[in-house]
Amino acid sequence: MPNIITIKKGLTLNLKGKAPEEQLAPVAAASSYAVVPEDYVGFVPKVIVQPGMRVLAGEALLAHKAHPELKLTSPVSGEVVAVHRGEKRKVLSVEVRPEATIEYKEYATADALSMERSQLLSLLLESGMFSFFKQRPYDRIANPLDTPRDIFVTANLTAPLAPKFAYLVKGREHELQLALDALTRLTPGKVYLGVGTGELTGIRTVERVEVRGPHPAGLVGVLINHTAPVNKGEVVWTLKATDLLVIGRFLKTGRVDFSRTIALTGSEAKELGYVKVLPGARFEEVLAGRLAKKDSHERIIEGDVFTGVKVDEAHDRMSFGIDQITIIPEGDDQHEVLGWALPRFKQFSMSRTYFSWLMPGKEYALDARIKGGRRAMIMSGQYDSVFPMDIYPEFLLKSLIAFNIDDMEARGIYEVAPEDFSVCEFVDTSKIPLQQLVRQGLDELYKEMN
Repeated sequence: MPNIITIKKGLTLNLKGKAPEEQLAPVAAASSYAVVPEDYVGFVPKVIVQPGMRVLAGEALLAHKAHPELKLTSPVSGEVVAVHRGEKRKVLSVEVRPEATIEYKEYATADALSMERSQLLSLLLESGMFSFFKQRPYDRIANPLDTPRDIFVTANLTAPLAPKFAYLVKGREHELQLALDALTRLTPGKVYLGVGTGELTGIRTVERVEVRGPHPAGLVGVLINHTAPVNKGEVVWTLKATDLLVIGRFLKTGRVDFSRTIALTGSEAKELGYVKVLPGARFEEVLAGRLAKKDSHERIIEGDVFTGVKVDEAHDRMSFGIDQITIIPEGDDQHEVLGWALPRFKQFSMSRTYFSWLMPGKEYALDARIKGGRRAMIMSGQYDSVFPMDIYPEFLLKSLIAFNIDDMEARGIYEVAPEDFSVCEFVDTSKIPLQQLVRQGLDELYKEMN
């Protein structure tokens, strides 16, 4: 297996609003924190607390109905104030009012690396740390009853305006190594760590792989495809290295502390830089007045512009895997004469429609407009030019639309996730919501096969 992978297919979208490597002022305290089950694909929640109960940080709020040992735990200590439900009593969130001083449930982690696999797994499940684990196939929360063939971790953040992992891990290398050592006890195979050029050279016990090239070079799907592809009947687990830092801190201290450093980015961000947050809080409460330059015509995104989620009434709290916030123009106040027909210099075009391609280092302030209508899929090779995996994306997507299981299996459905098609979606002339299409296909396939 090569230790260096170089990909040429992809797209580096150079946007304005990079976060400088500086720590911003602390965020405001939140009046409540909530755990949202929908943030975990495949998690079927069962509420195990009631309003009025007092919980400690790291104490379970929800359990998976199919796997009761898999818990989602509270980020703070305090009173459970509400269990919010939607249609058909669907659990939307469990809300906790924090105490002035957080008290933690203590876990025995001193001997974690000498535990049997079952003991270590039970520790991660009970503490809520296992909620960071995802599996392929199906790109959903991992099944704790499976023994993964391998585990893949990506520390190479290549998405637009993504935070620098070298900055996030600085001074915490021991915690990262501790978590990686723990992963080696969960699989009989290998633990692969995808990194950027020249990064994390001191890492031991795992297979370190440098992945070079444009985005999506940093996605775990690319790492899997170029090292050890997933075949039918095999299961692998995946994690982000930023989540692994949370797990490493837990193994070091025995306390569940979900706090993490995130990047504030984007051309319309009022502040640029890094800030420490505790997930579960409302964006507008803890970052009031610090996000957008204006109060309208801007889009706040949790995540990057390719795969992030729009912050609105339906998604108003920070998820526990947050790494960045991006603020870009909404574009709903723009009215252009002739539109795409103008010879513009401030707009990006993959096909060199605009003269801006003559300035390769230019930074763009792109807005959230789709700029086109949906139409039939155009077989033009657009997807192939930015899709670096050994898969034919157009044919796989067509088999998903037709829900032809045999064809999907033959074309690599078991090793892909929606994020793998994010760049394809961006350059798509047909404006098809490819990530949504892949997510729906994977969910339907999981129901059919299980």
